[in-house]
Amino acid sequence: MTSKVAIEVSKLSKSFKGKIALKNVSCTINDGEMVALIGASGSGKSTLLRHMNGLHLGDVGTVYTFGTVLQSKGKLHSRIRILRSQIGCIFQQFNLVNRLTVIENVLVGNLAKLSILHSILHLFTKEEKFQALAALERVGILEQAYKRASQLSGGQQQRVAIARCLVQGAKIILADEPIASLDPESARKVMELLVQLNRQSGITVVVSLHQIQMVRCYFDRAIALRDGEVMFDGATVELDDKKLNEIYGAAAEELVMRGHGELLV
Repeated sequence: MTSKVAIEVSKLSKSFKGKIALKNVSCTINDGEMVALIGASGSGKSTLLRHMNGLHLGDVGTVYTFGTVLQSKGKLHSRIRILRSQIGCIFQQFNLVNRLTVIENVLVGNLAKLSILHSILHLFTKEEKFQALAALERVGILEQAYKRASQLSGGQQQRVAIARCLVQGAKIILADEPIASLDPESARKVMELLVQLNRQSGITVVVSLHQIQMVRCYFDRAIALRDGEVMFDGATVELDDKKLNEIYGAAAEELVMRGHGELLV
């Protein structure tokens, strides 16, 4: 029995103003997998993630989600809104509306399912509000539901973003450097929450990270990019210093010489 494919990227290339961002990238992520995207800054990690949900359009190549073409040769599927409803996105800067309450930010996850009028007026049912509160309880911040988002710590805001994905009913979560601006304890809680959602709910999770220690701790598989190309796709146990040098180049060598700096620890 073969695993169901959640995301397939096939021969994807992208350039910005003549500079290559992705070059003939292909990879497959099965339903229920938890995969780390690694590589130096500018390697193409964020660009690849944004192609996986159609925020960026490739010059050539195709991206599929659950067997359906999400985008191909620079064109989005005609039903992209429905396809995107399956994909939750978490960003480094949380992407919350600071003036709204926490529960209102979580309810935004329902917008793809609502009519345009309901979306504009933010008309949510009692059932939808209960779902939002249940999602906040699941991520451990129910008591913050009626505070403004701006009053929360970075770690709490990131958990609000995860709760929003739950209300959305996302089958896939794409997280772009979700712990980069967090303190170590908050980062640990966010990573453990993503692992929990993956293992208990079967949500496919793809996370771009710089912290190799986190990759080794929480992921069985990593995909590494360098200069827009896939340099490695395999088990995280194979990410020894030699392999990291190939992926990160001079930056890795410098950090190894300094005794495993922030990138490698």
